[in-house]
Amino acid sequence: GVRRLIDKLKEMPVKPAMCIVGEPTSMQVVTGHKGKRSFIANVRGLESHSALAPLGVNAVEYAAELITYMKNMARRIEAEGPFDELYEITHTTVHTGVISGGVQLNIVPNACRVEFEFRYLANHDPDALEAEIREYAKDTLEPKMHAVSAETGIDIECYNDMPGLEMDPGEDVVAFVKALAGRNDHAKVAFGTEAGLFHTRVQIPTVVCGPGDIAVAHKPNEFIPLDQIAKGEDFMRRLLEEVSAD
Repeated sequence: GVRRLIDKLKEMPVKPAMCIVGEPTSMQVVTGHKGKRSFIANVRGLESHSALAPLGVNAVEYAAELITYMKNMARRIEAEGPFDELYEITHTTVHTGVISGGVQLNIVPNACRVEFEFRYLANHDPDALEAEIREYAKDTLEPKMHAVSAETGIDIECYNDMPGLEMDPGEDVVAFVKALAGRNDHAKVAFGTEAGLFHTRVQIPTVVCGPGDIAVAHKPNEFIPLDQIAKGEDFMRRLLEEVSAD
């Protein structure tokens, strides 16, 4: 839904003055969050009986090589940066979350599916990160696979691309929302929101501020404490007063 809204906003003759994304920040004003790209890698191998394993192309093993490369990539970034000290995790992360492949032990698997992502800092080029992974698959892994069968390979698809948010704390919207929230501090968070879309795609000054704690979100029995709901109501009341004033 938000991407259709973004398209509509681009067509408007006058853009909104600001955007406040109400994700849970414990009513702290958030000026930045990491971007995120999510991928599926489908490894196409060549099936054979495990007694003849060298005649096949083991999709699970090549997927493991790809995952190992990405883990080493993550370690390199953790050591070398770039860094942003306002984040709890101060660097870009590369993470593998799902892997599935194989039918039974005595069959060399002909397919393996891997889901991975990176959550990147504003000063870390996501295109370069993606290109590095694709280059390793194409130039290092696929030639070894093709030596056995030209029908094998690795297909990598990006299925989700959410840009990060990086707002100058000196922007008017930051001061305005701080006044509404009744606090002077600001922060950056590791989780993603639609704020990056509003800011990067439509150039609307955007911050994140809302009741509740992200630590209890997206899990059983998630909740917002009553005192946070009250603060959120106060925030909305002040906002309505400001935008309806002459």
